[in-house]
Amino acid sequence: MYKGVENKYYLELINKINRNNLTLGILGLGYVGLPLSLSFCEKGFKVIGFDIKKNVLDKLKKSISHIDHIKSLRIAKVIKNKLFLPTDDFSLIKNVDAILICVPTPLSEKKIPNLSYILSSLNYIKKYLRKGQILVLESTTYPGTTDGILRPFLEKLGFKIGENFFLIYSPEREDPGNKLFETSQIAKIIGGDTKLCSEIGIKIYSKITPKIFKVSSSRAAEMTKLLENVFRAVNIGMVNELKELAENLDIDIFEIIKAASTKPFGFIPFYPGPGVGGHCIPIDPYYLSWKAKEYGLNTKLIDVAGEINSKMPSYVIKKFMKLLRKKSLSIKGSKVLILGITYKKNIDDCREAPGLEIIYKLMNLGVTVSYHDPFYPNLNYLKNHKINLNSQEINIKNIKDQDCLILVTDHDQFDYGMIEKYSKLIIDTRGRFKLSNKIIRA
Repeated sequence: MYKGVENKYYLELINKINRNNLTLGILGLGYVGLPLSLSFCEKGFKVIGFDIKKNVLDKLKKSISHIDHIKSLRIAKVIKNKLFLPTDDFSLIKNVDAILICVPTPLSEKKIPNLSYILSSLNYIKKYLRKGQILVLESTTYPGTTDGILRPFLEKLGFKIGENFFLIYSPEREDPGNKLFETSQIAKIIGGDTKLCSEIGIKIYSKITPKIFKVSSSRAAEMTKLLENVFRAVNIGMVNELKELAENLDIDIFEIIKAASTKPFGFIPFYPGPGVGGHCIPIDPYYLSWKAKEYGLNTKLIDVAGEINSKMPSYVIKKFMKLLRKKSLSIKGSKVLILGITYKKNIDDCREAPGLEIIYKLMNLGVTVSYHDPFYPNLNYLKNHKINLNSQEINIKNIKDQDCLILVTDHDQFDYGMIEKYSKLIIDTRGRFKLSNKIIRA
């Protein structure tokens, strides 16, 4: 804490944090906002969680989790202890000390950043903001959002940043389904618009994680988050490109990655797949490439990696068509079972999932498509077209009845031995099976 500081708003916030008497308002109770809320509640802080989705609020008010990897028991405990209040009453913002925005930041069809959820959040709360609060943006965005959009918004309301209102950017770093790294175990990046803003942010987040890294500004924090996701996108794009080359060389790319991983330095394993999904990798790199264009710069590596990754569902379809022709089977009317449709294994999130693109393309070819996913029992929409697919039971009869199975998401719950034994043909996009006459990589 800065010695000699006489700012009464700053001192009041610091004292509340030290006494665990700070009330937080978290906007967005999805894959980022809900675990963040629980982390603070479990440290004894009161959290008012805001969301506009009635189905989400109805479940949370009954202590039922709407996210598979977050147990309902955690929610029940903090609600019973009167530490967590899920609501859509934004007038309660006036009762909170810290406001954390955890809403989606998607792309438009032209790959232009869509900040509508952030802007809507600001409009919901603007009437209830007061002096002495801190506003934190956690949503992934391009450098300059916090000081270029949020700061002017607050200043137009009459607040003075760093004096009677505080503003920081602290990017979310959630990895849904990763049991090794929960919210409290992941270092928080803090980038404030002033030194006092950063100091308050550090004090708040240090209550849920001992690992804090302060950067020089909100822009630096925003860039940090994008670097993390660009790093992943580019490396995934690289192995996806090498996968096709390895196939033509009659080499198993998964064997090569396993071998290269024995090097203890200078190599980090990334794995190919049917494409990339989720709220980060398919989207966030384009936030940076879009921003670069303002300065007349082209982020060629980012753009090429995005193109490669986005073409992978089509690569899987081409492999499927080639295999069926090789076996003299008709593509139209063939039966295909998709194994896993969520964007990564062991979670219930289908945002930007490549499996959805694969199903859509197969249906357009006249293929009879079914799927099995223990984490996603119903599929109602594809490309804005209403459909009605339910997750099918995996049994011997169902497997034998298919012309081909395509492993898209390698959930640990699958009985891989049974699947391999009774299937006629498997296209494996995740390297889960050993290659054989009926198991093909894609």
